[in-house]
Amino acid sequence: MIQLEDVTKIYRMGKVEVRALESVDLTIDDGEFVAIMGPSGSGKTTLMNIMGCLDVPTSGRYLLDGTDVSRLSDNRLAKIRSRKIGFVFQSFNLVARTSAIRNVELPLVYAGVRTRRHAARVALEQVGLGDRMKHMPNELSGGQQQRVAIARALINDPVLLLADEPTGNLDTASSAEILKILRALNDAGRTVVIITHEEEVAQFARRVVRMRDGHIVSDQAQRIRTEVSA
Repeated sequence: MIQLEDVTKIYRMGKVEVRALESVDLTIDDGEFVAIMGPSGSGKTTLMNIMGCLDVPTSGRYLLDGTDVSRLSDNRLAKIRSRKIGFVFQSFNLVARTSAIRNVELPLVYAGVRTRRHAARVALEQVGLGDRMKHMPNELSGGQQQRVAIARALINDPVLLLADEPTGNLDTASSAEILKILRALNDAGRTVVIITHEEEVAQFARRVVRMRDGHIVSDQAQRIRTEVSA
């Protein structure tokens, strides 16, 4: 699914060179549930951006689902993002004056798909919001808004679900709901990668990759938590 080979990412700010990633090798197989952890400045956000085709490495190769995306044009990267990757962010990024179901439909609107209502309804039912489809974001709790965001991420049936601090703005009970949904999606065969700084969230993954100073310092499978405290 994901294969990074000797990936280095260098940012240049004037005469200053920042090596955000240094010779990173990482493989994530189809159907895995992986948490990527690290302190601020560790490189985890840069790694997420590359895995999500939001950025490209300075050197090295990145293969997503068998496609080498390391040197693709911006247009090709955008097509891969829309077809293969579902994003869930800490901020829900919902359109305030648009109902839940219309928020979920948005990726299909941008893709020019005309028949989209059924797919959006199925996605919302998948995250337990079949009875909230017509509600506006301000009529939903934080956890429900994040579930709408997850449904939107699933609408194009991506091979990879990439979640960046998905519980960062939620209370404990809502965080538990979101993690259970991500677990269920993974149990159904979806590849899930979470970027997090929270140990409790990472314990819910089947594998934890820890980063520091642009390097992977550990990569371990673990016994998953069966419950999330609420």
